[in-house]
Amino acid sequence: MMRHVLPLAFALLGFAVGQAAAAPFDPFAVTGIEHKSDAKIPLDRPFTDEGGHRVTLRGLAGDKPILLAPVLHNCPNICGVTLSGLMEAVKEQPFRPPGDFTIIAFGIDPREGPRDAQNSLDQLRGRFPSLTAGGVHALTGTASDIHAVTDALGYRYAWDPNIGQYAHDAAVAALTPDGRLSRWLYGLSPEGNDLKLALTEAGQGQIGSWGDQLLLLCYHYDPATGRYSSLIHMALQMACGVTVLAGGGLFGFALLCERRREKASAKGREN
Repeated sequence: MMRHVLPLAFALLGFAVGQAAAAPFDPFAVTGIEHKSDAKIPLDRPFTDEGGHRVTLRGLAGDKPILLAPVLHNCPNICGVTLSGLMEAVKEQPFRPPGDFTIIAFGIDPREGPRDAQNSLDQLRGRFPSLTAGGVHALTGTASDIHAVTDALGYRYAWDPNIGQYAHDAAVAALTPDGRLSRWLYGLSPEGNDLKLALTEAGQGQIGSWGDQLLLLCYHYDPATGRYSSLIHMALQMACGVTVLAGGGLFGFALLCERRREKASAKGREN
């Protein structure tokens, strides 16, 4: 009996492994961003910048907030668009690198090197020469150092054998000067106002005016969308909702009273 059962078990196991291996790659199942509020990011891991110099995130930050964009420097798809969208958002608000914050195009592919980083940065500088004159860096590193940062951020990505590159989400992390995750800004092109508020928060009072700090009191950050919503607008929406519910309740109550009167009148006529 056992001689027949064991071969069957091994055959079923082999079939299951084969099915798993043949399963199509699903980027939505393996990529994403976990919400790790106030996560501590390692700032002293060694990386290489576009010029081939050994650097750290702490050294590049210079006690200023960091906008860190996980990218592929040799990406034929969304990475260049993501960096361009970030620079467009920078143009729409008053803070500027390198005086107010630092921008880092953070390479997540350990096979890339300084030349790849330089090429992607050159393309960005060609489109935004005034904004990339300083305070914008492109980094590469080893797999362990890259994952130390992305794991701390909760940023998940995976190798897609079908296209021969890493599948990943388009997003930018706003970090405090001491390396804590402040906010994520999702998508290919964040709004200028969202970027301004994220930098104001990440700056912890070191950048932005009193009015900028006050503006944060009027906005609420939604971690599901990476956007800031006006509390006044939300309050108006809630007030409208309450008004609609109250009106519906009054209408229902009036309708109920009318039906009771009709029943009472009908019963009176029968008597």
